[in-house]
Amino acid sequence: MIGDDFSEIREAVAGLCSKYPEGYWRELEANCRYPSEFIAELTAAGFLACLIPERWGGSGLGVREACAILEEICRSGAHAGACHAQMYVMGSLLRHGSEQQKDAWLPGIAKGDIRLQSFAITEPDTGSDTTRLKTAARKRNGHYLVSGQKVWTSRVRHSDLMLLLARTSPYEDGPGRTFGLSAFLVELADAEKKGLSIRDIDATINHHACELFFDEFPVPAENLIGEEGKGFRVVLDSMNAERILIAAECIGDARYFIEKASKYARERHVFGKPIGANQGVQFPIARSFADASAAALMVERAASLFDAGERCGAEANMAKLLASEASWRAGDAAMQTFGGFAFSKDFNIERKFRETRLYRTAPVSTNLILSYLAERELNLPRSY
Repeated sequence: MIGDDFSEIREAVAGLCSKYPEGYWRELEANCRYPSEFIAELTAAGFLACLIPERWGGSGLGVREACAILEEICRSGAHAGACHAQMYVMGSLLRHGSEQQKDAWLPGIAKGDIRLQSFAITEPDTGSDTTRLKTAARKRNGHYLVSGQKVWTSRVRHSDLMLLLARTSPYEDGPGRTFGLSAFLVELADAEKKGLSIRDIDATINHHACELFFDEFPVPAENLIGEEGKGFRVVLDSMNAERILIAAECIGDARYFIEKASKYARERHVFGKPIGANQGVQFPIARSFADASAAALMVERAASLFDAGERCGAEANMAKLLASEASWRAGDAAMQTFGGFAFSKDFNIERKFRETRLYRTAPVSTNLILSYLAERELNLPRSY
């Protein structure tokens, strides 16, 4: 388990989550609702401001503590995907934002008056090839005018600020693949009146994803995060934090499946004995326990490196890879253990199974992680 020394945090998160039982999450899905009440209570309790320094009203904690929070949310049966962006987007603002930007936004975010839940990078024609994105930002009269398209941008309708990556100089003009990209904090109030069109995507459970269309949308120059043309480095901190935190969520999902399957295997009797007495039932659950325990160690390692300000790209990617596969296998073991009842929504297994499947694809796919490790860690030829 990640951060066993954070027992007080875990107990507090579990207590809060107990007010939102699994029926709450089923109702949200049935009605395409956002968990506004749950997010408001998480914010009021200070959990979503855990990474913000005390100077600006936060708790001043690290990614290790944030991992414990998100893991516990998922372990309780809730869906941390509705709130995790505020934690990982924070990495860009905290590490690369100016003092003026931090003074302007962090106190409001910490109090819950400002929601930072959206991260706009992916485009329809580029996908994971971030360096080839086409959304452009041209500087004119103290503003950047943004034109282009983003897709799979989550929680736009539930955010006040959005981190945006756009191209401020052509790909061909730069000294390297990542040059020419710039990061901005976009204020979303009245944005649809200023050149931003938002189209909802009918997507997987409680994901609240949108497609965005920018038409000369103005962003104040003071909203540039870091240096112009060097935004890839800015969002990389958010990307590494995102992978670590989502890996922690996957550990929480895996624990959820393992605990549910173990309890059911002890209580369900067939042919005069509990089904958990059969090795064909108990071995997949035991294997999942081993997989999740090993993946949790890598998540802990990656989070510790991130908090220390050290390079952690490989560890963040491995944590996400191992944890997402451990949660998927644990979910499959739970589905098999529950048998036909796994497909009943009342048992909640199929809902969590669908939730956790996303993380083998997003925010970075398994194959891209393997390519990264092959090239960066094993010195193998670049494959793409």
